[in-house]
Amino acid sequence: MEKFEIRFKRSVVKELLKLPRNDNRKVMARINGLSENPRASGCEKLAGHESYRVRQGDYRIIYTIDDGRVIVEVIRIGHRRDVYRH
Repeated sequence: MEKFEIRFKRSVVKELLKLPRNDNRKVMARINGLSENPRASGCEKLAGHESYRVRQGDYRIIYTIDDGRVIVEVIRIGHRRDVYRH
């Protein structure tokens, strides 16, 4: 199986920099795992959207999958209490 390319929205980079160092490492490890299998166990499709989410501790990683271009785009990272608010 092909590895997916991981892309980040600009706002996600800012969100990552705000995370505590230890949580940042864990979230990045989880994101890197998405390149191997973007629909791994624990992945859930969000209702009413073409995006998915995975959990990493108290944080949620929201992303889209483009199978045709083999790209995973991370569109949001945040604490579970805030990540779904716009």
